[in-house]
Amino acid sequence: MAVITAALVKELRQKTDAPMMECKKALVAAEGDFAKAEEILRVKLGNKANKASARVAAEGVVAVYISEDRKLGAMFEVNSETDFVAKNPEFLAMANAGARLVAEKNPADVAALSALTVDGKTLEEIRKGLVGKIGENMSFRRFVRMEAQGRLDAYVHAGSKIGAMVDIVGGDDELAHDVAMHVAASRPKALDESGVDQASIESERRVAIEKARESGKPENLIERIAEGSVKKFLKEVTLLNQPFVKNDKVTVGQLLKSKGAKCVAFNLFVVGEGIEKRSDDFAAEVAAQVAASKKA
Repeated sequence: MAVITAALVKELRQKTDAPMMECKKALVAAEGDFAKAEEILRVKLGNKANKASARVAAEGVVAVYISEDRKLGAMFEVNSETDFVAKNPEFLAMANAGARLVAEKNPADVAALSALTVDGKTLEEIRKGLVGKIGENMSFRRFVRMEAQGRLDAYVHAGSKIGAMVDIVGGDDELAHDVAMHVAASRPKALDESGVDQASIESERRVAIEKARESGKPENLIERIAEGSVKKFLKEVTLLNQPFVKNDKVTVGQLLKSKGAKCVAFNLFVVGEGIEKRSDDFAAEVAAQVAASKKA
């Protein structure tokens, strides 16, 4: 029998927001298989079991750069320990400089980006200097670079916590900006069905089958019910099939078609996604902020 550790139970609770004992029971039933335990909780608790998955778990910003001709762009996530530092002008300048370097220099990875220079200093030297000055750790997490087939547009939301960039062929500037805003608001996982991970689709199918059986649906209808659930899931997570945020009577795909345009690519960053945030108490955080301000 698999050993169910307290750490594994805690991790499942953080991922699903389900009660601690339910998490333990699910892990026992799944013989320690984390993904299977998550499915068990989703069957039992429905959408309540995945509401924590989109929770922002670290501080920082998403910096965005687009060239004047809108053919070249980049997004760059830089993390900090507190939101206080994420608003620091020097921190923001470092993030913005990094985004521009990504677009213009096309580094292979974060290490290569860190070695590129801004005004005679490498980005890594700038980071270390800020760490020493402010007294808080900062890290370069990830970046994406886009070369447009059409025109690039971006939308940054929630104090630079969410960044979206789209490549739109045809249409006009307003349309491109609206689609970028939609991506930031609705957080699609793929452009269309072909881009959705097959494992996610199969997971949705299994959950739907188990839910149907638990609710007493006839066996001969279960596959049809599961197929309907999968189709609904694909509509919810694919950009072109999502209802447009400014007019839910049309999908994003229908909106684009009506304007003689198409979206060929998009990228979305949410600050801290998947990173466990440290839990400081409020008094300690205020004290840290006061100390940092004295050093600045």
